[in-house]
Amino acid sequence: MGLATTSLRVGLGSLMAAHGLQKLAGKFGGAGLEGSAAGFEAMGFSPGRRYAAAAGVTETAGGALLAAGLWTPLGAAMLTGAMATAITKVHGKNGPWSSKGGYELNALIIGAAFALTEAGPGFPAVDGLITKRRSGLGWALLELAAGVGGSAALVRLAGRTRPATTDRAGYAPEPSTAKEPSAAKEPSAGREPADRSAPSGASARAGGTEEVQLDNHRGAAEQVPS
Repeated sequence: MGLATTSLRVGLGSLMAAHGLQKLAGKFGGAGLEGSAAGFEAMGFSPGRRYAAAAGVTETAGGALLAAGLWTPLGAAMLTGAMATAITKVHGKNGPWSSKGGYELNALIIGAAFALTEAGPGFPAVDGLITKRRSGLGWALLELAAGVGGSAALVRLAGRTRPATTDRAGYAPEPSTAKEPSAAKEPSAGREPADRSAPSGASARAGGTEEVQLDNHRGAAEQVPS
C-alpha cells in the first residue's frame, strides 16, 4: 500500500507540476503565459494573463507539494480546485468522455487527489519527516470542499470583473446616434391661425368692382322716361 500510494502521488504530482509550467513558462510544448492568457480570456477570465498565471502557479505548486509529499492535503486541494474550474468553464458542457472534450480526466485527478489525502502520502514523503502527517477521511473531505469552494469563488469573481459584452468582431457596441423624427411644428402661443373663410385681397377687389357696375346700371335705369 505504501509503494502504490507513493507511485500515484509522485506520478500525479509531477505531471500536474509540468502542466502548470506549460502555462507559466511554455515548457514541455506549452503555450506559455501569453498563449494561455488568450485562452483564459475566451473562457471569460479577464484579464487573461492574471488568471493564466494564477492557474499555472496553482498547478505547479500543488503538483510539487503532492510529488514531495509535503502538506499533502494542501497540494491535493490546489489540484482539485484547478480541475473543478476546468470542468465548470470548459469540459462540463461536453459530458464525461474525453473523446468529446468532456471532464473524464479532470474527474480522475480529483478522485486521485481525494484518495491520496485519505490514505496518506506513503513512504518516502516529507510529511512525517519534518511535518506532521495529515490523512484520513476528514482531511480528504476538507481538501475536497476547499478545492471545490475555491473554484466556485474564483468563477464568481471572474463573472463580476468581466468587461462589457463585445460583438463577434471583438468591439464593444457603440451608443446609438440616430435622431428621432421631430414633431411637426405647432403654432406658437399667442398667435391665432389665419381665418381661411376671410376673402383674399383679389377677391375683395373683384367684389367691389361688381357693386360699382350694378350702381351705374341702376342710375341709368332711373333716368329712362317711362
